[in-house]
Amino acid sequence: MSDIEQFRQEVRSWLEANCPASMRTAMPSDEMVWGGRTVEFKNEDQRLWFERMRDRGWFCPDWPTEYGGGGLSPQQLSVLEAEMRRLRCRPPQINLGIWMLGPVLLEYASEEQKQQFLPPMARGEIRWCQGFSEPNAGSDLASLRTSAVEDGDEFVINGTKIWTSYGNKSDWMYALVRTGPMVPKQAGISLVVLDMASPGVTVAPIDLISGKSSFCQVFFDNVRIPKTQLIGELNKGWALGKALLQHERRAMSKFSEFALPTHFDMLEHLQRYLPDPQSPAEIVLQQRAVACLMEEQAFSLSNRQIVEGMRARQDVSGLVAISKLVHSEQEREKFELLLELMGHQAMGWEGEGFSQQELDLTGSWLMSYAQTIAGGSSEVQLNVIAKRVLGLPESK
Repeated sequence: MSDIEQFRQEVRSWLEANCPASMRTAMPSDEMVWGGRTVEFKNEDQRLWFERMRDRGWFCPDWPTEYGGGGLSPQQLSVLEAEMRRLRCRPPQINLGIWMLGPVLLEYASEEQKQQFLPPMARGEIRWCQGFSEPNAGSDLASLRTSAVEDGDEFVINGTKIWTSYGNKSDWMYALVRTGPMVPKQAGISLVVLDMASPGVTVAPIDLISGKSSFCQVFFDNVRIPKTQLIGELNKGWALGKALLQHERRAMSKFSEFALPTHFDMLEHLQRYLPDPQSPAEIVLQQRAVACLMEEQAFSLSNRQIVEGMRARQDVSGLVAISKLVHSEQEREKFELLLELMGHQAMGWEGEGFSQQELDLTGSWLMSYAQTIAGGSSEVQLNVIAKRVLGLPESK
């Protein structure tokens, strides 16, 4: 038996012994476990799964062990991910810091910064949010104006960020700020990290049509942070921001993978709500559902190709832009299809008389439209693909 096959057997045995049965099901939105200073569990199985994966170093399985990771090789990581998919294991925690900021810190941060931020992140002790978009700098992110002015050994930050996911529940933020002039706009931008409990930070939730307030606006009023919280070089943060956005688009795909219903459940929905299609309209609906399954599987395989390219340090920016566009549109189409399939039974909103599945589906359907905007709208992604991937000329 080869070393990798032996590793596969070990991983399979460990997961089967340590992942509780209830953690091998699709994850409702109200059962997500978020890492942070205060971790909340709805049941004992969530706590066990969290602690066992943490202690194994598998919150960050491919990070170096000196930063709290599992030290797995790319091939071993692929095996772990495949075995978790096979068992339908839930992620033990949701942590944007691990998925998005961590890879950038591993590449760009100083050794002191890595030692300060990565081990707590790898233990699930810090919940991170992202401070990129502003009221007048969303799709045109380079127009951001939140300033960080040098004052001795500190930066003084003033301005605002908007559409900050879970800013009201996060411990720390990684943010793009302007530390230099705006000509050209991409210059003069730096990446900093800051404690959300810092004096002068105010967070205001934004209500959404889906009934949730995951988005917030964050205000900075003379917020002081030490210069040691500058990541990378001063005024050279645009490259780090682009790297982060690549990881953001992959993280958004992860949320789609966890949402109800997953592709594991689509056939169950089809059999339940359309067990014996007779009319031409029902047959077409069945064909659309099967096509949706095939598209999700194709995306999953393409996403694995992107991951392997990133590990090999290949330029996958074009593929990531295409991936974000395709998957957000696929998710919107999936929930539209499920609404047609379930009819009035899909239109749960709140209160008694609706199952958690119905409540989740309605919210997910509404949120699927927001996902075609978040992380770069579909229209912006089409422009990026046209100009930077296909090299098409500017329209006249």
